[in-house]
Amino acid sequence: MNAIAASAAAPIDYQNLRYDYRHHPDQDAATPARHPVVVVGAGPVGLALAIDLAQRQVPVVLLDNDNKLSTGSRAICFAKRSLEIFDRLGCGERMAAKGVSWKLGRVFLQDAQIYEFDLLPEEGHQRPAFVNLQQYYVEGYLAERAAELPLLDIRWNHKVVGVEQHEDHALLTVETPDGSYRLQADWLPACDGSRSTVRQLIGQESKGRIFKDRFLIADVKMKVDFPAERWFWFDPHFHRHQSVLLHMQPDNVWRIDFQLGWEADPEAEKKPENIIPRVKALLAASPFRDAEFELEWASVYTFACLRMEAFRHGRVLFAGDSAHGVSPFGARGANSGVQDADNLAWKLAAVLRGEAPQALLDSYAREREYAADENIRNSTRATDFITPKSELSRLFRDAVLQLASSHPFARTLVNSGRLSVPATLHGSTLNTPDSGDFEGRMVPGAVAADAPFTASGGQRNWLLRSLGADGRFAALVFGDGAAAETSLRALAEAEAPVSVVRIPLDDAHALAAQRYDARPGTTYLLRPDQHVCARWRSPTAAAIRAAHARALGKT
Repeated sequence: MNAIAASAAAPIDYQNLRYDYRHHPDQDAATPARHPVVVVGAGPVGLALAIDLAQRQVPVVLLDNDNKLSTGSRAICFAKRSLEIFDRLGCGERMAAKGVSWKLGRVFLQDAQIYEFDLLPEEGHQRPAFVNLQQYYVEGYLAERAAELPLLDIRWNHKVVGVEQHEDHALLTVETPDGSYRLQADWLPACDGSRSTVRQLIGQESKGRIFKDRFLIADVKMKVDFPAERWFWFDPHFHRHQSVLLHMQPDNVWRIDFQLGWEADPEAEKKPENIIPRVKALLAASPFRDAEFELEWASVYTFACLRMEAFRHGRVLFAGDSAHGVSPFGARGANSGVQDADNLAWKLAAVLRGEAPQALLDSYAREREYAADENIRNSTRATDFITPKSELSRLFRDAVLQLASSHPFARTLVNSGRLSVPATLHGSTLNTPDSGDFEGRMVPGAVAADAPFTASGGQRNWLLRSLGADGRFAALVFGDGAAAETSLRALAEAEAPVSVVRIPLDDAHALAAQRYDARPGTTYLLRPDQHVCARWRSPTAAAIRAAHARALGKT
């Protein structure tokens, strides 16, 4: 079925959607055609990166080795930061509308709830803490957005089978149903997953830790009146000495993760006759013990936390699972991959336009390697807590769980998966150190916080919606008086290509002022990926020019 024709029908079965292979003129070229960027892998990360580049007016070719999207739920928890990135890519609203929004989690020990937590206890954010949305929807919506962009050329059933590195380009060998052809790419982002072909072709590998445990992931379709929350059981009576995780997804599909143990037979555990009794046992412990259900998809995983030593190798840049992998506890895999794409796109565009040196791409590698280490650290701690590997570790975990029901301090030690938040890039070489006194979380390297915002015409909006629509740096200037005018003059004199957003210090913008510790004239410089790179109480033109140059890797 043609994807464009399918998009006119409703509903679309994204799991069974097939995209047409098309013979491209590049396949008949006498010499290999050359493109500024060739992205490998049309998963969430590759699609997000390709869309971002095309929106920045960079022509991009996206190659995928087959012609279909993911099957099964796979990555389902997409964090607020990912939704904010998807907003900028043109499909965040659709994902938020389809997804199941949630922010409350409950933790159980055996049959008793020991505590609950709220992931977004404060108001004043456009997007929820998380939405649960099956990966095939995310990929489908991104693929449809990609098809709207004239500078984005998606080639399905074009498999990369060879990569040769040269000083100023990479040479690819691509296999298709019509035979092989060659392509040249100025830059080659590899977003082709945990078994990355590109990584293997250039002789690289990911290293880390494989956890000796197995988990059954089951998608179950049933209509029940159950809250949109994350429920996690330690040692429930219906699945003794193991853990269980329950999530609601769209279309009355429920995601259930059963810990199985290392000795479990993966093929046997995937059989319906073994899954259905487990689901019935879980339901019997709930208020809807008689609910009817059907099994939609299942898989058994062994989890690993690992990464490549370096994310840049000459003209090849790695992002998403091709660069790093984590266990799913905390929803850090797909979310961190989308943030990789967000970090890389503006830097590639700046280098290709001649606005920044190639060294800016080294900052991509360093920043996202740091973020990967943070995700791996949190994921490893969660996995070690959930699946203790020694009797001493198990005794500690069980004692913490017992205490958590009545002692708040113990709840900080319970780890059923510290949920994904964007990394604050504290040590980035693109940051300009503070010259004034500030409080709060909006330090250089942090992702800009959202808040309600009123545009100059009086239209109610959100702050992040007002940033970076043109793909440039942005400056936030707070206040309306003389101090603000001084900051605005400094921005004008700096003559840097920066979009200016003025934020009054009034009741309507009190949350923004609080989150940015703003006074009259306070100014923040934001990168195109909405990370803070500098802030001042009263900037000078010279300081702004220097910070802008530093954020482009020029100093």
